[in-house]
Amino acid sequence: MSSYQPPFFLFNAHLETIYPALLRRVPLQAYTRERIATPDQDFLDLDWVKQDAGRLVIISHGLEGNSQRSYIKGMARMCLANNFDVLTWNYRGCSEEMNRELRFYHSGATDDVGVVVNHAIACGYTNITLIGFSLGGNLTLKYIGEQQPPKEVKKAVAFSVPLDLHSSCIQISRPSNRIYSERFLKSLKKKIITKAALRKELDIKGIDAIASLIEFDDQFTAPIHGFKNAVDYYTQSSSLQFLTRITIPTLIINAQNDPFLSKDCYPAATLHDHPFARFESPAYGGHVGFAQFNKNGLYWSEERAMEFINA
Repeated sequence: MSSYQPPFFLFNAHLETIYPALLRRVPLQAYTRERIATPDQDFLDLDWVKQDAGRLVIISHGLEGNSQRSYIKGMARMCLANNFDVLTWNYRGCSEEMNRELRFYHSGATDDVGVVVNHAIACGYTNITLIGFSLGGNLTLKYIGEQQPPKEVKKAVAFSVPLDLHSSCIQISRPSNRIYSERFLKSLKKKIITKAALRKELDIKGIDAIASLIEFDDQFTAPIHGFKNAVDYYTQSSSLQFLTRITIPTLIINAQNDPFLSKDCYPAATLHDHPFARFESPAYGGHVGFAQFNKNGLYWSEERAMEFINA
């Protein structure tokens, strides 16, 4: 049962979202970095914490995130305490070094998820759980729904997932969410400009005039990754359409007050009788929030994920 209640001073969705992102500090032993090759001669940077546990959790971050984010480290710490090895991975262009190919990461790039999962299997892991946050949640759910995952992938958990990308992009672009959309847009533009210095075929003319995430996806994300336009990209990449095809135990949690998510991201009716996927929607939590105190630094999302994984 989703019974999360926020601390009294996080009294609205924006505080619930911003406080953990800016002020949470998570002590975690240093990662061991591994760089692996992709089939198109690019690379992915993987960050490991191993303790010979035999079981592995692979954690996927959100838009413009990386393995250093507090929500990633918090979940990693919880998993380590429960006898898992941990693999957090950085999407193309997110590991503080620009990737080589013209393409970046995007919300539907499950080919890279597959590369990471297959590498973990090649390392000998036979019991793998996938955990994703926000964009990483969409990647996780699309990956396990669009095709049968390898038998080594046993469970999945996803938090704060923009299951329908088009309506969620409209939602985050509303005036009340301007602080978030402008921050994401600034970061994405910076990456495109950096990439253009490495790949001369990338035309960035007019980038300064782009004023919304949808415009950015229309001009850059979609054509770079083979989509007709932003709407085509959102339509093909949204995990919502793949949920009914999930065949492993899966937990999806979207807070009702998540400022990033549209009403289409709450498929309680669709998943009501699903044999594998469970949808929970606590009243509070914000976007990748779920802060709590006096629990040894653990957040509610970390406790709920581990409760599900160990069930």
